[in-house]
Amino acid sequence: MGPIGKLKMGRHTAATMASALAAIIFLNFVLIASAVDEPRLEIFPSQKVQRKAVGQAMILTCRPNVPSPNLVADLQWKDNLNNTILPKPHQIYQPVYDSKGHRIRDNMGRNPPMFTEYMTGTESLALIINHLSVEMEGKYYCTASYATNDILETSVTVKTYVGITWTNAPENQNPILGEDYVVRCEVKADPNPTIDWLRDGDQIRSSEKYVVQTHGLLIRNVQESDDGIYTCRAAVVETGELVERTIRVEVYSRPVITYLPTTLEATEGKPFSANCTATGKPVPEIFWIKDANHQNVATADRFLVNPLTGVLNINSVTQDDYGTYTCIAKNDAGVADQKTKLNVLITPSIYYLYNVTGVSEKEVALTCRAKGRPAPAITFRRWGSEDEFTAGAQVDDERIILEQHFDDDKGESSGTLRISKAMRSDDGLYQCLARNTGGTAYSTGHIEVQFRPDFTHMKDLPPVFSWEERKVNLSCLAMSIPNATIEWRWNGKPIKDIHDKNLEIVGTGPRSDLIVHPVARQYYSVYKCIATNIHGTSEHDMQLKEARVPEPVPAAQPKQLTATSVTFEIRSPPTEFGLPITAFTVQYKEAINPDWSTALNRSWSPDSPYIVEGLKPQTMYHFRFAARNQVGLGLWGVNTQQSTPKRSAPEEPKPLHSPVQNDIEEPVVVSPYSDHFELRWSVPADNGEPIDFYQVKYCPGVKISGTWHELENECQSVEVPESTSYEMTHLAGNTYYRIELRAHNIIGFSSPASVIMKTTRGIDVIQMAERQVLSSASIVGIAVGGVLLLLFIIDLLCCVTINMGVMASMCRRTKRSPSEIDEEAKLGRDEKQPLQTPTESMKQNSTIEFDGKFVHSRSGEIIGKNSAV
Repeated sequence: MGPIGKLKMGRHTAATMASALAAIIFLNFVLIASAVDEPRLEIFPSQKVQRKAVGQAMILTCRPNVPSPNLVADLQWKDNLNNTILPKPHQIYQPVYDSKGHRIRDNMGRNPPMFTEYMTGTESLALIINHLSVEMEGKYYCTASYATNDILETSVTVKTYVGITWTNAPENQNPILGEDYVVRCEVKADPNPTIDWLRDGDQIRSSEKYVVQTHGLLIRNVQESDDGIYTCRAAVVETGELVERTIRVEVYSRPVITYLPTTLEATEGKPFSANCTATGKPVPEIFWIKDANHQNVATADRFLVNPLTGVLNINSVTQDDYGTYTCIAKNDAGVADQKTKLNVLITPSIYYLYNVTGVSEKEVALTCRAKGRPAPAITFRRWGSEDEFTAGAQVDDERIILEQHFDDDKGESSGTLRISKAMRSDDGLYQCLARNTGGTAYSTGHIEVQFRPDFTHMKDLPPVFSWEERKVNLSCLAMSIPNATIEWRWNGKPIKDIHDKNLEIVGTGPRSDLIVHPVARQYYSVYKCIATNIHGTSEHDMQLKEARVPEPVPAAQPKQLTATSVTFEIRSPPTEFGLPITAFTVQYKEAINPDWSTALNRSWSPDSPYIVEGLKPQTMYHFRFAARNQVGLGLWGVNTQQSTPKRSAPEEPKPLHSPVQNDIEEPVVVSPYSDHFELRWSVPADNGEPIDFYQVKYCPGVKISGTWHELENECQSVEVPESTSYEMTHLAGNTYYRIELRAHNIIGFSSPASVIMKTTRGIDVIQMAERQVLSSASIVGIAVGGVLLLLFIIDLLCCVTINMGVMASMCRRTKRSPSEIDEEAKLGRDEKQPLQTPTESMKQNSTIEFDGKFVHSRSGEIIGKNSAV
């Protein structure tokens, strides 16, 4: 073949190769395109082999890569044994409680070692391993079905290894001075690591001083120069892992006690101090231990220990402080101890007295033990009493015996108060007294006497009442020690088993309430309260009664009459025990009025006067009475008639003052002031005509030989309209005043109400006058005064001896009793004020109020027919 032919063949060959290469590239694009569109599963992370250290957690996510994710079904993971891995189970919170109701744990189920769960918001299924172990190494598969027929599957291989882990390599270690010590450094890894040591950056070689061992570095005969920083270095050749551990080594020395006396001596009641010193590194902490009870005295009262210096201080020594003590010096290198004995000079002290519990009718004993030199005598007394029990049986109560025992060698004594057939009255505090020549010690104990339930305090209680289906509370309280539990019964059956909604029990003891809703008559019955404790059972019946209105009033008699009022004496109808009368009511009308519906009403409380006011004079009235209790108003009874007398002057007003000082003849009211006094009074009955004013007359005076002498020229009289009080002013201090009070209406004055009042002394003011020289006029005045004084003395002597003179005539004229003067004034007024008959009478409702001392009347229009106090 020629050159041209070869060239043509070469061109043909090149064209053919180019076509083949194009075909291959096109085929790859087709395969890639088809691979992209082919349904498959992808695992993330995407590495086919996953390496993880043992103990770590890991997550593998399987995600479908398909055109239509909604056609994927049965997406799941299989473990290294080809078992399907289940989803995470549903957790149920179930707390677990102990017998006392305290929660001890939350019973939440633990997650399995591995589980699957769908990732939120995606179609990916995650495989979660919380704690990877060597057994979990292997191949894991993710499978699914697509479009029903296609089975998709992919896998990943999990490899495990054990990383370097320090199992016993504390960063701070303290060898003891003079001893061999291994600086600990234990390491775990798979594959096994190699260990070497460095100090201050230089590698340590095995020698007589240092020996590199498998689990640490041995240091022989440790000295203080061995302090320093050591490095433990671990390496794994196969994995290339290198880890270092820095360890600080500080040499410690054991403590040594350098000072402590073998014996110590203290005086009871006085402070005490002792010293215990020690050396060591680190500085040792010093404790004092009492050998008798192994108590660290630093935690006891009165003791104070300085743990650095070892000084022991006792604020005030007691007998109990006697004994052997151990001084302990302790640091991290070790412990040293040394003993000493503390002797105590003893006054009495009580070391044993415990509260005791006894049972009624059985024996109970309270024991008290004390120490002292000499051994103290022990006795008892009730708390709050000065009388002590004597040795042997008591004279006034043979049940109580005091037993005493002494041990002079040990300086101990004991006393036992023994009570046979204990009673509830024996319950209480008892004081133990221990005496010797050094003094007396006191301590208090309690004797508790337990007894069966008792309802004595409820025996005299009234029954419980209800009406109109009102709920009531039956309260049952049992006295007992220990507290009793209470059960309620009705008709012999436990109420708690009846399940009656109208019977509700609140509380089970020692107090229990039974709330009864008496919707039917059967609930008005007897309910039994049963109390039980360890000593017995007691019962108490509680009665529920249906309350009714009171019976009719049996009698009501007029007690006092005025022209406008009647005071009655009402006899109460019989009442139920525990259901008292709360008010009395009267209806009254004029006799000429046949209709009771227009009658007027008055109501009173049972402890107030029963007064009907606002009546017409000279008028016949019909009265009927009824009693009221908590249920309501009873039936009307005692229909009586009573006429009022004619109109007259008002009744005598009543001053509202109680005497605070009694004179020889009559009571005296003391004013709290020296220059004024407020007179107060209650409104009297007007007897048919309204009171227009009150007359108040007050005169200073004195009593001579039991006779009241007024200074008439200093009397004051005033009329007080529309008021029940008057303030008297400009009075003299430390002076008696006679006060007369009268009420006035158009007919005349009432009889006078008399009060003797005394003002207080007041404040004396002393002023020093300037010293002056007497003038001639002053001298003449003094002379004239002296003459007049002489004449007065002569006249007084004539009056006394022969009943003659100016003073004798004045005495005859003024020596009349106040009662004669009052009668004359009254007669004069009666003549000047004849009876007048009013043209119109007023009919008013009124109410009566009684405050425990005085009756207050209010008149005026009352809305409605009935009124109650």
